[in-house]
Amino acid sequence: MSDISRPNGPKIIAVANQKGGVGKTTTAINLAAALVKNGCRVLVVDLDPQGNASTGLGIETESRGYTTYDLILGDADIHEVIQTTEFENLWISPATVDLSSADIEMVSNEKRSFLLHDALRQHAIDDFNFDFILIDCPPSLSLLTVNAMVAAESVLVPLQSEFFALEGLSQLMLTVREVRQTANSKLRIEGVVLTMYDQRNNLSRQVEQDARDNLGDLVFKTVIPRNVRISEAPSFALPVLDYDPMSKGSLAYQALAKEVIAKKGR
Repeated sequence: MSDISRPNGPKIIAVANQKGGVGKTTTAINLAAALVKNGCRVLVVDLDPQGNASTGLGIETESRGYTTYDLILGDADIHEVIQTTEFENLWISPATVDLSSADIEMVSNEKRSFLLHDALRQHAIDDFNFDFILIDCPPSLSLLTVNAMVAAESVLVPLQSEFFALEGLSQLMLTVREVRQTANSKLRIEGVVLTMYDQRNNLSRQVEQDARDNLGDLVFKTVIPRNVRISEAPSFALPVLDYDPMSKGSLAYQALAKEVIAKKGR
């Protein structure tokens, strides 16, 4: 079995926050696109039954013959599941609503927390020569999210710049700690990225200050602004980097990608 944690193997990052509407899928899509712009080969694993990452990268529902559901349950070859996108060096393992029943089907499996871990460590994945694998987690601390954390090297947490944002983060941190203690001792926090940030808003600045005071270097230097181009891009099935390359949102995700790449080299 290939070891995906080897120095020259892909870095697996779970993009997770149990709260919905924080920019999780938006971050997964646009960070992936920005990594590609920096010469990386990237796979996005859509682990959300809503399938928004798949839609955002232009994969129509009828084109999702084999999905992450089949990958986890071992019902399909990895070459059948992973699809190319319209963007060079960017692939996706798509999702459909079928994933919503995966939790129930996994419960009886003794290795239920390691199914995605094992799927991403089969020999065949080496054929793609990925640099990064980004897992877009569902907005819950479900068995699917646990699978992502067991499979990943690190967790990237999008944090909306709003009141009570840090309170919602505590439960996620506890889950990361539990996974580290029981199933993946190497799991760490990749970083917390502030999303939907409005520098004109006192609340956004206060949330940033609180986050940096409490979490220190875990908070990325880059903040993702509240930007209409970021909001518009998914309706065109495009990352914001392709929709409007010079927008503030695009430039922010490019800066975030450079921080992530720099961490990979450490």
